[in-house]
Amino acid sequence: MVKKFLNFISKEFSGLHQTAFLLSLASLVSQLLGLFRDRLLAHTFGASATLDLYYAAFRIPDLIFVSVGSFLAVTVLIPILIERGKQNDISAEKKFMDSLFTFFLLVMAPTMLLAFIFAPVLDRIFVPGFSDAQQIQLLSAVRILLFSPLFLGLSSLFGSVTQARRKFMIFAISPILYNLGIIGGIVFMYPIFGIQGLIYGVVFGAFLHMIIQVPTMFSSGLFPRIISEFHFQDIKTIMMRSMPRTLGLGALQLSVTFLITEASYMAAGSIAVFNFAYNLQSVPISLVGISYSVAAFPLLSRLNAEGKMEEFARCVEAGIRHILFWILPFVSLLIVLRAQIVRIILGSGHFSWNDTRLTAACLALFSFGVIFQNVVLMLDRSYYARHKTKVPVITNLLGSVTIILSAVLLPRIASVFPVFFSTLVSFLKVKDVTGTEVLFLPLAFSIGAAANFLLEWSYFKKDLNTKLTGELKETLTQSLASSIIMAAIAHASLFGFARVFNLNTFIGVLFQGGLSGVLAVAGGIITLISLKNRETSELIETFKKKIGFISITIPGQDQL
Repeated sequence: MVKKFLNFISKEFSGLHQTAFLLSLASLVSQLLGLFRDRLLAHTFGASATLDLYYAAFRIPDLIFVSVGSFLAVTVLIPILIERGKQNDISAEKKFMDSLFTFFLLVMAPTMLLAFIFAPVLDRIFVPGFSDAQQIQLLSAVRILLFSPLFLGLSSLFGSVTQARRKFMIFAISPILYNLGIIGGIVFMYPIFGIQGLIYGVVFGAFLHMIIQVPTMFSSGLFPRIISEFHFQDIKTIMMRSMPRTLGLGALQLSVTFLITEASYMAAGSIAVFNFAYNLQSVPISLVGISYSVAAFPLLSRLNAEGKMEEFARCVEAGIRHILFWILPFVSLLIVLRAQIVRIILGSGHFSWNDTRLTAACLALFSFGVIFQNVVLMLDRSYYARHKTKVPVITNLLGSVTIILSAVLLPRIASVFPVFFSTLVSFLKVKDVTGTEVLFLPLAFSIGAAANFLLEWSYFKKDLNTKLTGELKETLTQSLASSIIMAAIAHASLFGFARVFNLNTFIGVLFQGGLSGVLAVAGGIITLISLKNRETSELIETFKKKIGFISITIPGQDQL
């Protein structure tokens, strides 16, 4: 039974859209589990000081992961593994993995120790708005959570092998196991250990994220071991290629940490509201942007290695086209149905109606940046595939700086021009809700995401001597038209169904939002078909093809 399961998850996948669908499907399962996790948290705690503490505990471990663990990023390791794999020298690949494994442990171990010692000081820097009692609880949670970046870093190292060998099923299962671990912590460990039980669940989930990769490491003969002497040239190569990306990710984490710091001074529950909305806006990013960019990366790396830059540019364009095709309608529904989405997913137990409205308003502001974040993911991978990491890091740094500056300036602008903020809260229908100052944070994040995209897109066009093609413009125009129509249908349907269903019940809100969404999607599909949209035609055709036992969307590579 176990052997059959391992054989199933070890299946290789090759086509871009075949792989993208697999990753999207697994990501959907993972995201559903993530939403269920958030519902459990909202039900148990509401937008409260306890959840503020829980989310704040991730700041130091996350910074450690992006500063140390990101040196082993798959975007850096996969091209190197593919190049070395062409030499058919398994011993050279093994030495390479041994060197990385040993170096990672040599760096991570003292980093964890220093973080453990100086956690009290760092906590007061990152969340100065917490009380002394909260700081004591936070310290304990952070020290336990320090094991998380260790496991996730090793998972990243092992994951580079599974992806280079196109075993995407294993890569897809990892985040599912991670969320199951966290859910286990909420359900089984919190009643016994309190807030520490939640943290135990996170660490266990990170361990599962890593351990699922181990069978592939053994079967490929690349499971690493600690060695007394590692090949410094390999380490230098990885560090040189990873440094710009690490700086970019570190800057993004610092900008998010800055937003959390600002939220610690706001009303109790502000950090929780920000994180709930952030997690919800991450769903379309995981389902669309990450799936397509991850699926495209091995192909982009091969095209670059073979010098086929014209095909390379077409592959990037195909990825962006499909991302826009999916993400624009997704975002339109996310904005219009935001209150229903938040209430259905989080509206339980201690999560009040005011919590719902505030989280929904934050989600709407995040949504404007979702489009830019999705496209940037594909642009980033195109640069990583060519070993040109400077452009993404520069644009990410500038985007992060924009986030921080926006978070600082927006409240000041609102104080000078109060009509700006009053218009914003009125538009988002939270004028009578307390704690609306948290809205500045997602707005600042979206402004930074837009700045990041504009900068990187301008670099991309110049580097590949390309521009917006007719096909890309057509997809953008048609998807935008479809999205506007979907938004209009959804908005009108909400008012109509509000007279039919009792909105004071879960079932009433579910049917109101669900039926409005279904009608909107139907209208969007009809619009795209009438416009003879290429992606819709491909979607209809490729549902006739199969991967394993699942009928899915698989346009051939010749269609890229």
